[in-house]
Amino acid sequence: MDDMTTKSARDPRNLLKRMRLLMAVQENAQARLDHLTALIAEEAGWDVCSIYLARPSNALELCATFGLKREAVHSVRLRPGEGLVGLVARRARPLATSNARQHPSFSYKPETGEEPFDTFVGVPILRGGRMVGVLTAQTSVERQIAADEIETLQTVAMVLAEIVASGDIVDAAEMAGLDVRQSRPERFQGGAYSGGVAQGVAVLFEPHVESTRLIADDPAGEEERLETAIKSLRSAIDEMLEGGRIPFGGPTRDVLQAYRMFAHDRGWMERLRDAVRRGLTAEAAVERVRNENRARLMKASDQLFRERLHDLEDLANRLLRHLDGSGAALELPDNAIIIARNIGPAELLEFDRDKLKGIALEEGSASSHAAIVAKALRIPLVGRLEGALDRAENGDPVILDGEFGVLHIRPEPEVVETYEVRVAALSERRQAYAELRGPSVTADGQRIGLHMNAGLLIELTALEETGADGVGLFRTEFQFMVAETLPRLSAQAAVYKSVLDAAGEKPVIFRTLDLGGDKVAPFAPSTVEANPALGWRAIRMGLDRPGLLRYQLRALILAAAGRPLNVMFPMIAAPWEARAAREMLDRELNHARHAGHEMPSDVRCGIMLETPGMAWALHHAIDTVDFVSVGANDLMQYFYAADRQNTRVSERYDVLAPAALDLLKHVRDLCAEHDTPISVCGEIAAKPLEAAVLIGLGYQSLSMASGNIGPIKKLVSGLDAGKLGTWLASHLQLPVDSLRPLLIEAGEKAGLPREAIDNGRAI
Repeated sequence: MDDMTTKSARDPRNLLKRMRLLMAVQENAQARLDHLTALIAEEAGWDVCSIYLARPSNALELCATFGLKREAVHSVRLRPGEGLVGLVARRARPLATSNARQHPSFSYKPETGEEPFDTFVGVPILRGGRMVGVLTAQTSVERQIAADEIETLQTVAMVLAEIVASGDIVDAAEMAGLDVRQSRPERFQGGAYSGGVAQGVAVLFEPHVESTRLIADDPAGEEERLETAIKSLRSAIDEMLEGGRIPFGGPTRDVLQAYRMFAHDRGWMERLRDAVRRGLTAEAAVERVRNENRARLMKASDQLFRERLHDLEDLANRLLRHLDGSGAALELPDNAIIIARNIGPAELLEFDRDKLKGIALEEGSASSHAAIVAKALRIPLVGRLEGALDRAENGDPVILDGEFGVLHIRPEPEVVETYEVRVAALSERRQAYAELRGPSVTADGQRIGLHMNAGLLIELTALEETGADGVGLFRTEFQFMVAETLPRLSAQAAVYKSVLDAAGEKPVIFRTLDLGGDKVAPFAPSTVEANPALGWRAIRMGLDRPGLLRYQLRALILAAAGRPLNVMFPMIAAPWEARAAREMLDRELNHARHAGHEMPSDVRCGIMLETPGMAWALHHAIDTVDFVSVGANDLMQYFYAADRQNTRVSERYDVLAPAALDLLKHVRDLCAEHDTPISVCGEIAAKPLEAAVLIGLGYQSLSMASGNIGPIKKLVSGLDAGKLGTWLASHLQLPVDSLRPLLIEAGEKAGLPREAIDNGRAI
C-alpha cells in the first residue's frame, strides 16, 4: 500500500463526500451498491469490499461486492453465526485477522473466489442497535490491520445503515426479502395506563438521524458544535444536581449522578470527537456511538449493564437536543401515535391534540405523570413496551390498544380488520352514552349521583359532554408536581378559580395535597422509604409541615370567594388527624375573615377514608366532617395488604368478597345513621358489576374517570337497586371467597342488568 493510499485510509472524509455524490446519481439499487463497494475499496485501499445484508431469517446475504466473483451476489447466504461474517453479526463488534483461513470460525465458500485474500476485516452495520448487515474488506497481502482502518469502516457502516434503511441506496422492490428496513408485523404486550383504542402512524419521539444529516460539510465547524453542545449538556446536569432542582419528569438524583459521570467520561468524548473528525456531523457521531453502545449492552447477560444502557440512551438523546437547540414542538402527522422511551407531561401537552391519537412507551407506569395527563386528555397510553422503539420506523402503520395494553406495529390485514370492527363498536357505544346526559336513575326510581374525577383544568370539558353531576375529586397535587418551586399563592388561587368557573353551578370537591409515596414535588420535603405507600404522605406530610397545607387552604378560600367550597383531606388514618385538619381549615377561614377577604358562600369539610383503621374509628370523627368519600383503591390495598401496583398480587383479591363488602356496608350504614353524605371514589366505582353492588349496598353517589360515566349511567338505568339490596342482605354472611360467581349466576333475579353480568363474567 503506497503512502497516498495509507493517508486516504486514515482520512475518510473524501470517501464520505464521494458517497454523498453517489447517492445523488439516479440508478437502480444494485448498481448503487456495486458502485459503493468499488468506491470504498478504491478510497481505502482494499482489494475486496463486500456488503452483506440481513434477511428476515437472520441469515446474511451477499448483496454487493468488489473483488469477489459477481455470480456469488445474491447466491451466497450465511446462516446466523456462520463464518467470520456471521461472527461479526453475532458479536456486534469488529473483527480483524491477517490469516482468515486459520481462524476457527472461517467458513469456506468456493463460489466467492476469496481464496487469495487472507487479510480480513468486518464491521457490523447497525441501526438502532439492530443488525442491518456486515461490511467487509479483504486484501491478498497478509498484514496487520491498523485501528484507524477499522474506524474508517465503522464510520462508513454507520452512514450505510441509515441510507440503506431510508431507501436512498436499497430500493425495497429491488431488494425484496432483505431485512434492511423493518417490515415484519410486531406485537408488544405492555401495561394499559390510559384506556381507548387508536389506529394511526408511528412517530418516533427519539428518531434516528436523517440520512441527509450524516456527512459533514465543515468538519471543524461540526467539532465546534459538538463541543458547545457537550458544554451545555454538562452545565445543565450540574445545575440540576448542585442547584437541588431536579425537574419534574426527569431522572432521579442517582441517575443524574450517572449522567454526570458519563458526560465527563473521556472515552465517550473521544469516540464522539473522533467520529466527527472522520467526516460525520455531530448528530451522526452521537448516533454512531449510541448504536455501538446499544448493540453491545443489549447482548449483555448482566442486568446491571443493561440498566446502564438507559443512562447512555438518555444522555445521547439529551445531547441531540442540545445540538438541535430549536426547542420547537414536534410536528405531528394526522393520526399520530407517539412511540418513545419515556415522555414528560409538559412535552405531551405541547403536541397538537387534534393529531395525537395515542402514546406507546418503553417505560412508564400507571401512576406516572404522563399517564395522568393522557387520562385527562382521553388519549390511549400503553407502557412497558420494551424494544418498541427499535422495531418501529417513522410512518409505520400501528394500532394501540389502551384497554389491554397491546401495541401492533405493521399489523397483518386480519388484525386491522378486527380492530376496525372494535373501534366502530366503541364509537357506537360512545354515541349511545352521549345521549344519556340526563339524571342517572335506577329502574326502580332511585337517583344516583355520578361525579367525575379530574386533576387538570382541561378535563372539565367532560362535565358537559358526560352529564356528570359534578367533580367528586379534583386532585390538586399536579400543579405542585410540575413546578420546580412552591407555586405562589396567586398562582394556586388562579387554578382553583378557573376550575370553579369551568364547573359553573356544579359542585367541585378539592382534595388537598396528596404528595409522597410515588408522587413527589421537587421542592417538597421527601425521604427514601422502604414502604412509601405506608409512609410519610398526604395528610401526614400536611400536618407535619403545616405551612405547605395552610398555604393551599388559603388559596382555596381566596378562589371560592362568594361560591361554595368543598375541601377534602386525604389519607386520614385516625380521628385526631381529621380534627387537626379541620382546625387548620377553620384557622385559615378566620384569617381570611379578619383580612377582609370575600368569604366562600358555604364551606364543607370532608375526609377521604382510605384505611381500615379509620373505617372502624369513623364514629369518633363523624361529627367533625360534613361528608365522607371512600377512597376504594387504597382502602382495598390496605385491607388485603396487596400493593395495587404489583401485578403479582393486585388481582389476587376480590372486592366482592363478603369481608370487603361487609366493611363497605359498615361505613355506609354509619354515615346514614349520622345523616352524613358518603360517596365512593376509585376504580370499583367505574366497573359495572362492582358499581351495581355499591348501589345495592346503599351508596347513592359514585365518582370516577369521566370516560366511565356513560357506561355506568347505562348500567344504572337498568338496575333494580332494591332487588339487588335484598339479594345482598341474604348472601353477605355466606362462607364463600367471593360473591362474584353467585351474582353472575343470579343475574336478573338479583336485579342486575346485562352490562353488569357481562362485565363481571369478563373479569
